[in-house]
Amino acid sequence: MSHVSSHSPHGQTPLHTVQVLGGGSAGSSAHVRSLAAGLAARGVRVTVCAPDEAARIYDFTAAGARHVSVPRSADPAAVAALRTACADADLVHAHGLHAALRAAVALTGRHTPLVVTWHTRAHAQGARARVLRLLERRVARAAAVVLGTSSDLVDRARSRGARDARLAAVALPAPRRPETAEEADSLPHKARAELGAVERPLILAVGALERSRGYDVLLDATRAWRHLDPMPLLLVAGEGPERAVLQRRIEDERLPARLIGRRDDVPELLAAADVAVLPSSWESRSVLAQEALHARVPLVATAVGGIPELVGDAAELVPYGDVDALSSAVVRLLANPVRQAELADRGAAQAATWPTEDETVTQVLSVYDELTQPLPYG
Repeated sequence: MSHVSSHSPHGQTPLHTVQVLGGGSAGSSAHVRSLAAGLAARGVRVTVCAPDEAARIYDFTAAGARHVSVPRSADPAAVAALRTACADADLVHAHGLHAALRAAVALTGRHTPLVVTWHTRAHAQGARARVLRLLERRVARAAAVVLGTSSDLVDRARSRGARDARLAAVALPAPRRPETAEEADSLPHKARAELGAVERPLILAVGALERSRGYDVLLDATRAWRHLDPMPLLLVAGEGPERAVLQRRIEDERLPARLIGRRDDVPELLAAADVAVLPSSWESRSVLAQEALHARVPLVATAVGGIPELVGDAAELVPYGDVDALSSAVVRLLANPVRQAELADRGAAQAATWPTEDETVTQVLSVYDELTQPLPYG
């Protein structure tokens, strides 16, 4: 492993990195916040170029970074703002495909190294899929190093022509812990009372209401739970373009499900849940999967993307799109307290193997070091 230093090649001034965030999923935004704090603590100068909305939620300045407002847009003004922010950077680190594309354009004609982290994979069909492939190729080839958050993303980057693609250590920032045992005990009851599920099992899904998330399959699966007594309630936390379609189905088919919008209290919701579900068509390092295992909540998830690698044997894995497999896995779990306890223990053990925030920063800094150290003479 290379020598980790927070100094630029000139040996005098601190290393200056610019972190570029596009729209930013919750996972990538939290990662940049964690990275900014860890790098700043090691004496690195950090500038975060991100939309104002992300800065409001994640408060990059409180982490020790300078925030430069760059809207999520490919227009010339946004690229010019990015180019200015990167003028004295020793290294630029972009998170996500569109942020990486803008960073590559902004760095045109400069020799500043570009590191790109692929946190997730965009979904597209037909002509849009071809455009997406071209964008991925452009970004993969522009980057000195591509860090993928799951093995299949690393393989994808290589297939798109990345010179150097590696598995990224990405930590889930530590959740806020209840301050007292009393608070820990009261949280689930309080959340259940608010959600109207005091006497019935609670099943929780979290994520944007988009087609790729598999919520149509999940709603189909709830039909199999209607004969249970008491009848479980499915809560879906998140917002997105599919809200109206999903809401209409819940009402028309009288499904035991509620859309509860975007929430900032997911740890509290998890503490109240009996089972967490992740029905997506593809995921990398799902934040929900990590939070569920940390919280010792049994997880039923689709065996797609980086999920099997992330959770190991600590979750019930089902094929994507298989309504029967999804519904019966949930029904079996609810009826089997021994299996629930076993998954809770396995989940805690699996979570202990994941990288810490400190290890994540160390890995990233070692990559920066490789790319900014002067070449030895001779």
